[in-house]
Amino acid sequence: MEPDARARLKAARVAAKLSVRELSRRVGISASMLSQIENGRAQPSVATLYSLVSTLSISLDELLTGNATRTERPAAPVVTPDKRAVLVMDTGVTWERLTPGPDPLVDALLVTYPPGSTSSSGGGLMRHTGHEYGFLLSGRLTVHLGFDTFVLEAGSSINFDSATPHAYVNESSEAAQGIWHVVEQNTADATSQTFAQRRYSAAEENGDVHERVDAADTTGVKY
Repeated sequence: MEPDARARLKAARVAAKLSVRELSRRVGISASMLSQIENGRAQPSVATLYSLVSTLSISLDELLTGNATRTERPAAPVVTPDKRAVLVMDTGVTWERLTPGPDPLVDALLVTYPPGSTSSSGGGLMRHTGHEYGFLLSGRLTVHLGFDTFVLEAGSSINFDSATPHAYVNESSEAAQGIWHVVEQNTADATSQTFAQRRYSAAEENGDVHERVDAADTTGVKY
C-alpha cells in the first residue's frame, strides 16, 4: 500500500476508536500484522483488505484517495497508465483503479494475478457486499465460488454475488490479468432488469406494439 493509503487506514481506525488489537481481532489477523500493514512493513491480502474496509465502514476509493464522495467532475475522463491509483497485496496481486476519481457506486479495477498468487495468503475464502463482474484479458485464473470451482481462460467472463464465499488463484506459470467491476448491492439490484425487460418498458412507454411483442417473445413472458 502507498504511504497515503496506509495513513488513511490508520486514521480510519483511530476515528472508529479501535485499537490495533481490537481491529485485528475483528478482521481475523494478528495485531503485529496490522501494525506492519499500517507502517508499510507488510501488505494486506485481497481478503484482508476487503475485511478492513468493511469493518471500518469505508470504501476502497476512500482508502485510495481519501474521498468518500466526489461531487465535482474530474478534470478529464481519461486515466493514463501512469496516473492510476495502485494497490499491491501481500501475495503480489495488483489492483489498478480505472476511473479518474472515486465512484460511490462501483469499483472499476485492472487486476493482475502473478503466477502462483491468490486472493488470500492463507488460502481462505472471502465475502463482502456487492456484486462482481469480471472479464479475463489474458492468462488463466481459477475461481472458487461457494462449493464450485471455475477456470477462466482469456476472453472468459464471470459474475456473482460477492456475499458468496469466493477466492481467486492463479495456478498457471503466467500472469493473469482482467477487468473487474465490484458494484454496490443497491446499484446491482436497481440494474438487475434483463435487456428484454428494458426493451419492453421502453416499448410500453412509446406505445410500440411490435417492440412489446418482441420483448415478450424474447423473455417467454405473456403480457
